[in-house]
Amino acid sequence: MTDHAPWSEAELRALAEESMVDAWGEGEQRGAFCVAIADHLAVPFTTHVLGVVVRVEAVEENLGGIVALCRRGSHRQAVGILPLPLPDPPPEGAEYIEAYRLYG
Repeated sequence: MTDHAPWSEAELRALAEESMVDAWGEGEQRGAFCVAIADHLAVPFTTHVLGVVVRVEAVEENLGGIVALCRRGSHRQAVGILPLPLPDPPPEGAEYIEAYRLYG
């Protein structure tokens, strides 16, 4: 796992601005970020959640915010995208998650 992203703050801010260009208000901005993440993030990928290996299969928005849909065996659970650890190296499109973390 990596504690830092290979992208500069300026790059992440530019992605955030690009993602939210036509969004007004917090709800629309979160929705715009969810679309950007879902469009660019290469899934599935594996990572660790609470010490357990999980497979991230998709990203969606729910009442709690943007979540990663994670699977381990037959169990499936939504995990908030902000605290989700990214593998090292991160999957393609992970810079949109990092941009959302900067924004969120």
